[in-house]
Parts: sequence; C-alpha cells; structure tokens
Amino acid sequence: MSGSDDVTGQTMATEYPFVLPRGYVDAQGRVHREGLMRLATARDEITPQIDPKVRQNPAYLTVVLLSRTVTRLGTVTDVDSDVVENLFASDLAFLQDLYRRINQEGRTEAEVGCPSCAHRFLVDVAGEPPGES
Repeated sequence: MSGSDDVTGQTMATEYPFVLPRGYVDAQGRVHREGLMRLATARDEITPQIDPKVRQNPAYLTVVLLSRTVTRLGTVTDVDSDVVENLFASDLAFLQDLYRRINQEGRTEAEVGCPSCAHRFLVDVAGEPPGES
C-alpha cells in the first residue's frame, strides 16, 4: 500500500495493491492479475452520474467507478471502461468488493472461518503479488 502523510505525520493508505482471481486477458492473450486501486474521490463518485451510459443503465456505474480508480492492471496503465467491461465476472465482483472495502470500510481484510475447525481469522482480500509476503 502506498499513501501520503496527514497533518499528524501519520501515513494514510491511498493506493491498494491487489491480485485478481482470474486476470484480465489483453488482445495479445497476456494475462494481467496484479493491479493497483486508489481511494475514490468525491469527483470519482459524482462525475459518473452525468455519464449517458450510467443514466441509461445504473449498473454501468460500477464500470465507470472502477475505470477511474484502478490505476494499473499488470502492464496496463490506462485502465478504461473497455478494460473493465472485458474482465471476467469473478474479477469484476472481486474489484467491486475491494472498492467497497477500501472506500466505505477503510480496510481490505475480511473475517473468514476454517471449514474444518471453525477457527476465525482475518484474510487480506487484496492479496499479495506472487512471491511477496
């Protein structure tokens, strides 16, 4: 996570790395799974309301919000609505959940339980890029 210092000198996370469950497949067939999402601004949430596609289909708001806040997806640095529209449904659902977690709850962890022993623990749903810990 990267961030900026606030007036108290503490760092606030403003960007969150993630790893998609399946990955975006570009026109050359390359799979992009690692990405970066930034916190949404008021402008990110307000501006799409005048988008004709959003007015025609309110569900399209998700596509616009993600195209504004996902800043990198593998080597793709221009994540536009076409990229978001071509994500697999599981990856879209993952990014919707991540967006909600970081912008409404301020965290990326989810409480899960072991199906065998019922032990409860936190898992970072944003994930770590492969090979990092």
